This record gives sequence, C-alpha cells and structure tokens, in this order.
Amino acid sequence: MTRIGRRFAELKERKEKALVPFFFAGDPDIDATYELVLELEKAGADIVELGIPYTDPLADGPVNQAAAARALKNDITLTDILDMVKRLRKVTQVPIAFLLYFNCVLQYGVERFLQGCEKCGVDGLVIPDLPYEERLRYTEIFARHDVDMIPLVTPVSGERIEKIVAGSSGFIYCVTSTGTTGVRSDFDTDFDRFMSEVAAHTDTPRVLGFGISTTAQVSKLKGYGEGVIVGSAIVKRMEAQTDAIVMIEDVAQFVRQLKAAQR
Repeated sequence: MTRIGRRFAELKERKEKALVPFFFAGDPDIDATYELVLELEKAGADIVELGIPYTDPLADGPVNQAAAARALKNDITLTDILDMVKRLRKVTQVPIAFLLYFNCVLQYGVERFLQGCEKCGVDGLVIPDLPYEERLRYTEIFARHDVDMIPLVTPVSGERIEKIVAGSSGFIYCVTSTGTTGVRSDFDTDFDRFMSEVAAHTDTPRVLGFGISTTAQVSKLKGYGEGVIVGSAIVKRMEAQTDAIVMIEDVAQFVRQLKAAQR
C-alpha cells in the first residue's frame, strides 16, 4: 500500500475527507514548488497532486495551460521534478501524485519512469490520455511497481466504469463534468447517480475533481465521495502573485479555508 492508501485509511478512521490541491511543478520555479508542497501540508492538504508540464495538455483549460507554459520556460524536466520529490522525502511523507500525459512517460521510458517514481517517492499517477484499453497493454509493467495507477471516470462513462475501476488503487478520479479543467460556477452532474455507479464497482476511495474552486463547492460536494481536488483556483492564485513568498502564503491560506469547509 502506498502513502495514498495509508492516508485514506487514516482519514476514514477519523471520519474525515481528503483535500487534494493541484498545481504544476516548476511554476513559478522548482524551489517554489518544493516550498509550496511543505506549506500546503501544514495548511491541511492530505495529498498533493503535481502537474507535469507538457506542450500539448489536451485535458487542461487555459489557466492550467498557461501554468504549464510558465514552467516549461524554466526548462523544467521530468528528472528535475523527480529529484525535487526525492528532496521532499527527506522532510515529509505527504502523499504525492503526478498528473501527466502518457507521451511524457513513453519518452522517458515506462519502466525507467516507474522505477524513478518508486525511488524518489511518487505515490500515484493520473494519466488522462491513457484510456482503459490502452492501459491493458501495460498491466504487467504497472503491477511490478508500488505506484498507484489512478483511473479517471466521468459522468458519461456509464457501463465502462466497471472495467475502468477494476483493480484500482489509491483513489478513483471522478471527473465532475465533461470538458477541460477550469473554474466552474456550478455543476449539472447528477452526483447521487454518478457516485453510486462508481461505488457499486469498487471500494477504492472516490475523489471529485475538475472545476471545484470555492469553499462553498467543497462544502456542497464533500458528502459525495472521499475527497475533492482543487486545481485551477489554486493555479489562478499562483499566477496573480509575482512574489513567491507572498504567493505561497496566499495559497496556503486558501487551502486552510478549503480544508475547514470539509469539516
């Protein structure tokens, strides 16, 4: 069991929900990423999801695309990010997941990348462009490594949900609505139906993400699953601050507010 699995077990025992902040590694720079992870853990983050910058992030909206572009301007590499996580593991055991596109993994080498994740302390992977059918080709490789392969399901996954979540670990990324990431003022998803469909096929914790951006939304959605992901709203706050110290303090305060909304 990875740190993600252990964290959900701890939260279940305490009858709490997981808060998962998301932002891009390397935005505004790798040192700020290191410090921000530590501050968000102090602020109440249960798991930290780091986006891996990519030139063609199809699942991301304009806010996240801009963040990825800022990180890429720093010539950030996957090796740099793995090394940063390795440094973090000397001072924290907060669960860390990567969100990245499969082409990054292929270019790095699937086996080599998974070995690097284990060695450096990455607990889980969210790969939005790796559908179930394609994932089957790599089942044996994934099974050799203690890294959670976190599947994504959407409100329109329907009868595919059972196959998608089979053998899952870590958590199920439950996409709140179709389309790309980005702040949303409201959702038209029938969460009772959607989350019941997921729960019917797996005991793996369900975490809702895509567009959740306010304390009111966190409070409203907290009862539907075992956690929530907040990304674009955090990335927007990061973009609005030019001073890294001020940015980290502002985002940490926001995360404290989000965590309070789950109680």
